[in-house]
Amino acid sequence: MPLDDVLAAYRIVRAQSPRGVILGGASAGACLAAAATLGAIDEGLPPVGVVLTYGFFHAVHRRTEDVQQRATGHRRITHSVWALNAMNRNYAGSQAELANRLAFPGGHDVHQFPRTLSINAEKDNMRASGDTFAAELSGHGVDVQHHVLLGTRHAFLNRPGNDAFATAVSVIAEWSLSRIAPIGERKSSVGTPWSRD
Repeated sequence: MPLDDVLAAYRIVRAQSPRGVILGGASAGACLAAAATLGAIDEGLPPVGVVLTYGFFHAVHRRTEDVQQRATGHRRITHSVWALNAMNRNYAGSQAELANRLAFPGGHDVHQFPRTLSINAEKDNMRASGDTFAAELSGHGVDVQHHVLLGTRHAFLNRPGNDAFATAVSVIAEWSLSRIAPIGERKSSVGTPWSRD
């Protein structure tokens, strides 16, 4: 199982990292990172932070009412609600497993999550889940920074020549350094000059 592989690698890295480990992922990898965070917490080995980029975290996707948030191009089909829901069922293995918090953490108790950075693409059908999960984290008292990069589409981290790649990597690097060596108390924040909720 992919989650077992992530947790196995995490245990090895954590054992060699006295300052702690930040777990992170993008798209389906963000869901895996969130699930691995819950698994690590269950084992008493929580990460010091989590970075989630344009991920989906809920077993069932819902179509956003805001047409400006919807994907365009080929992802109108590959990331349509029916395709994403079919993918989720295939990943979980059964209808019953869709409710497993270690398959899809969205909608479950996440109050023990560490400080989290969430970055979503503006025009992305998965954004509805990403935005909702960030709100769920915040609602459980987690220190979460949630951003939406204006004008971006899913998988912008796959395109290092784009401005969005450089912006996101800079934000992730700055946030990660503050997590490893925190300066004072930091509270949840939403928005920057390049983001919107």
